[in-house]
This record gives sequence, C-alpha cells and structure tokens, in this order.
Amino acid sequence: MISIDNLTVAWGGFTLLDGINFHISAADKIGLVGRNGAGKSTLMKLIMGLQSPTSGAVDKPSGVTIGYLPQIMEHHKGRTVMEETMTVFAQSSGLQDEIDALTQELGERTDYESEEYSAIIERLSDLNDRLSVAHSEPPEVRALKTLKGLGFKEEETGRLTETFSQGWNMRIELAKILLRDPDLLMLDEPTNHLDIESIEWLEDYLKSRRGALLLVSHDRKFLDNVTNRTVEILLGHIHDYKVPYSKYLELRADRLAQQTAAYENQQRMIHKTEEFIQAFRYKPTKSNQVQSRIKALEKLERVEIDQTDNVRLTVKFPPAPRSGDLVYKASGLSAGYPQKTVFTGAEIEIKRGEKVALVGRNGEGKTTLMRVIAGELEPLAGESRLGHNVDLGYYAQNQEDILDKNETVFSTLDRIAVGDIRTKLRDILAQFLFRGEDIDKRVSVLSGGERARLGMAKLMLQNHNLLALDEPTNHMDIKSKDILKEALRSYDGTLIVVSHDRDFLDGLVDKLYEFRDGKVTEHLGGVADFLAKRKLESLKELERQAAVPAASSPAPSAAREEMKEKIRQDRKKKNRISYLECEIEKLESRMHEIEAILSAPGPEHDIMELTREYLECKRDLDAKTDEWGSLI
Repeated sequence: MISIDNLTVAWGGFTLLDGINFHISAADKIGLVGRNGAGKSTLMKLIMGLQSPTSGAVDKPSGVTIGYLPQIMEHHKGRTVMEETMTVFAQSSGLQDEIDALTQELGERTDYESEEYSAIIERLSDLNDRLSVAHSEPPEVRALKTLKGLGFKEEETGRLTETFSQGWNMRIELAKILLRDPDLLMLDEPTNHLDIESIEWLEDYLKSRRGALLLVSHDRKFLDNVTNRTVEILLGHIHDYKVPYSKYLELRADRLAQQTAAYENQQRMIHKTEEFIQAFRYKPTKSNQVQSRIKALEKLERVEIDQTDNVRLTVKFPPAPRSGDLVYKASGLSAGYPQKTVFTGAEIEIKRGEKVALVGRNGEGKTTLMRVIAGELEPLAGESRLGHNVDLGYYAQNQEDILDKNETVFSTLDRIAVGDIRTKLRDILAQFLFRGEDIDKRVSVLSGGERARLGMAKLMLQNHNLLALDEPTNHMDIKSKDILKEALRSYDGTLIVVSHDRDFLDGLVDKLYEFRDGKVTEHLGGVADFLAKRKLESLKELERQAAVPAASSPAPSAAREEMKEKIRQDRKKKNRISYLECEIEKLESRMHEIEAILSAPGPEHDIMELTREYLECKRDLDAKTDEWGSLI
C-alpha cells in the first residue's frame, strides 16, 4: 500500500534517518518504537507529506486515505463537541465521488486480466464497504457512540470545545479521525490523555478495525494488544520484526546475545590464528601454513554486533532553598470554570519536604487544582495560598503552548538563565539528551518527548523549593521515567505530582489526595498503601471503579465471600512469588556458570550447545522475572 524507499533525513552534520526502507501493507498493524527523538514522529510527518526528506521517497498510491493524530495539534473553537465531530461527515461525499470515478474507469477499460484492473475492483469493493458502514446508522448516532467510547458524557457533547482541556480536545480530533475510517491510521501517542476505560475502548476498536495502523506508544500493554508487527528506529536505521512488542523484545535480546556469542568466538579464533602467524611467519617449514591462514583471515566474513543506543537521560535537581514549614494550604476550596464546578470544599495541607500525588479519574479536578496552585486559575470559593518563601516551579501538560515555537532549544534556556548558570546551559541540555546540533533545533520541530525534556530542563535553571508536575512522564520512554523518578526521590524540596502511572509513583510519594465525585480526600502513606486500603490492584482500577454506581456494591454476605477469596488469592500469590524467586536464583546461577565457561572454553566444551542453553535460560529468566514483577 505505502512504500518507504531509501529515505534519509539530515540537517547540518546530523543524520536522523539513514536510507531506511520498509512497506506498509493493508493488514499491517505496526508499532513504531525507539527512544524519544529517534525519528518516529518525523517518519509519520514524512508519510503524511507534512515534511520532505533529504533524499528518498514515500510512495503512496493515489486514492489512499490517511488519518493522522499528531502529539501536538491545533484545536478548533466556536463549536460544540458534537458540532465539531459532525464536521467529519461533510467529507464522506468524497467516497461517493471516488466510487463514481472508479466505476466509470472500469467501464472504459478492457484489460480484464491485468493487475491494475484487479486493484480497481478491490479498491471499489473497499469503498462500497465503507459507504455501507457510513450509511448503516445515522451520523449523529455513530458520532455519539465514538465520543462516549473516548470518555465524553452525553450531556458534555453540547459544551463548546474551548471549555475543555487540550487532552479532551485531542479526544475530539481522535473521534473525527476514527469516524473518517481511513486506509491507514497513524496515531502518535494516542493514550497520553486517555483514562483506562477510554484506552480499553480504543484497544477494542483498533483490534477489530480493518485497515492499516501505524502506532507510536510507550504503553507496552497497548502495543501488545493492538499490533502484529514492530518497527524499531535505532540510530537512524530500522529493524523490522513481524511480531508484537513483547515478542520483539525477546527476539531482539536473542539476536544480540547470539551476535555477541558468535563475535566473541570468532575473535578468539582470530586471535589464535594471528598468534600462529606471528610465531611461525619466518620459519620456512611453516610458510605454506602461514600463508594459508593469512588468506583465510583476509576472506573471513567478520561477525558484527548491531549498534545499540546507550545514551541516557541524567537528571539532578539543584538544592532547594528552605521554605516555611507550611508549603501550600487550601481551606474550603472550590474550583472549576464558569460552565462547571469541578470540586468543592477541599481541605489540603502540604508541608515542607512532602512528596504528594494527586490521583483520580480524568476530569475530576487534578489539573484544575494544579492551575489554582500555579496562579493560573482563581478559586470559585474558599482559600488557596502558598507558604512563606515558597518558590514554585510548575510543569504543565501543554508544553507546546508554554514553549515559544520560534525559539531554539538553546535560546529557550538562554532567555531565562541568569548569572553563572548561563555558562552551564550546554551541560544542562546534554543531561536532557540535547547534544551537538540538537541545541540549534527550533522548538517547532521537536517531538512531544523532546518538548517534555526541554520543559523539564527549564525547571532546573532556578532553585525551586516546590515542584508542581502535571503528568511529567506522558511523552517519556521507560528508561527516562525511571531516571526522572530517581531524581525526584533525591530532590530535597516539596513535590506535588499528577500521574496515572503506579510504577512511577510507587516509592516516590508519601501522601495522596484522591479526586472523586467532586470531593478531595487525603490518604496518608504511599501509593501501595492507598491501593491496599481501597482494595484495588492499580490506579487504573481506581479510574474504572469511579464509573461504577455505588448501588452496585455487594451485599454483606457476598462481601465476606469476596474477602475470603481475596485472602486465598493473596496466599496463592505469595507462594508463587517465593517459587519464582527460587527459580530466578537458580537460572542466574547457571547463566553465570555458562558465562565463566564461554570466557575460556576448553576442548571438552561444546560452545554451540552451551550458547543454546544460555539463551534458553535467558528466555526462561526473562519470562519469570516479568511474572515476578507483575506480582509484587
């Protein structure tokens, strides 16, 4: 359907994509993976025609339709949610126009056996199927179903789009793209602003949908559930795996392990051969053998190991100046917007050094409170105030609105830096993976992940003693999330963070405020304590539970049975964890033994058999470690 042919993107002395080639077929559901800034969003823009390559081409047959959801987009104003969504149906007349044109072309052609004639028949059939679906129910019904699936309540569809946050406007754009039903759907991190119910609805939709998909996401489960192929961008090149994400990780690890073992064995053989040549080079009786081995080395096809990207984010927040004991206090606080009060009567007290999470379903008021704290939004009632000597550093979700698109990476920091810190700007940017010519990129061309990193770098230029971070990990890969978490754990100021990511919050925060049904409730302790108290497995369960009516709670007898079953399951889980820990220890021990042998094998050792056993142990170890990690 779409071919990427020898595509290169370069500027200055930096090459982002280097002669890549792959094909997208009609049935492909591709997960596009790679670290932030590797070129995933750029590749989507190239396919869409929004950016031109340095060389190479994107071959798109005429008539192929593409629906593209970028990380950052312009949102329309002045219409209600339903009115804006319904604009997509004004474009459906194009389907009938194309059907009419293809029907006329078929009537004029006589090459009935040709591939071109068959392609037109197939295209015509696909278009008729789409038109049939489009006419199967009224457009208003289809639009409402899609909006509900993406989290809108029916009564909200009459509100103006500008009364919703950027994340909710993204859902409107996603609904329009899905209703358009293009041949290729390109989604760049679509789950960043979705809650669990909306993610599950989108998963089901994408799994059952006909047509091609190109998806960028840092959500491993989401990738596994909806893709059947993984294309990795690594240091300008691509590696194509015809499997979902988790299987790709296994195959990539196996490939690197096999390459490493083969490379090390070959290097040992080369070293011994060179020793022989050096020892007998000048002995006439060995001259034939020496020459033979020299020629063998010259003809030898050298084993190479695929390059890996070991560049890592390094974050360390500067020391925080001392603030008063009371950092933030809200009394009887009600907040929201002219059209809607989001929460009422909140009592919040945050003291110096505390690390606090705001949790709850989307739309319950977490970001609203952050905006009140930052002074961007006035309370509707009650009191909200920062404590003595508090210097607030605020990281908002909408970095694309806060950063000046016309500035470069370097000038974004240089404009606000003062004093000695100006001499360290390049070092700070390098910590956030902006190196070399990266610092001269304009903000307008940065990916969502790069903008997130630049926004975080701005926070380091001043010694804030209160950090308010609203979904800071939305565009970050897994490694970057872990590094940011460690930096925040060692930060000696006060932290308020909004996140849906349990792994990120676990071990980071020591108090939570839950936003639910218009109220704010304090919970002391970490995220694990909070979930145990609420008898939940994850924060995603919290989001799902928020939509369940209170009347559906089980009767007392059913609750007792439920509690017994939970105790039984907990015991079973503990036993399984103990078993897995023993097995992991055995596997690691055996792998260390094999590594010791392979480092200096003797004539009695079968290197290929040992390598095979090592890889089997590694596969088993990875599986058991993943299971252990999911249980703890």
